[in-house]
Amino acid sequence: MGLFNLFNKKGEFIKIKVEKLIEWNEPNGEGCFVSDKITKDGFKVGYMYREQPDEGMPDSGWRFMAGNEDDEYMNNPDNLHIFAINTVCNYDKDIIPYINSPIGCAYIRTSSDKFEIDDGSKDLFIDKQIR
Repeated sequence: MGLFNLFNKKGEFIKIKVEKLIEWNEPNGEGCFVSDKITKDGFKVGYMYREQPDEGMPDSGWRFMAGNEDDEYMNNPDNLHIFAINTVCNYDKDIIPYINSPIGCAYIRTSSDKFEIDDGSKDLFIDKQIR
């Protein structure tokens, strides 16, 4: 297993060893948007949803956030990056059981290793990655 460097310099992605953890065979590709709170600040995925993929792009429709991003943070395009879903799975393996969910789904982390369908009634559990 690779080592996480959770004390990265500001602006750098946390360096991880990327292993092939999933098979993705959907025709539109495996790109997804990921918050820097996950890939740079070391938070686990706290909220994820899948929307209609962008046409003409290698987009799965998945969007991954830590859950503690405010509107100002999310409105700054420099805080979101495109990654392959497999890479995000290497940052947070807890998302793997959900990645084949259909377009229109949304999940919220409710404990350190559990997600539930987001129906607006559950509290978000924010957690840091530990390696």
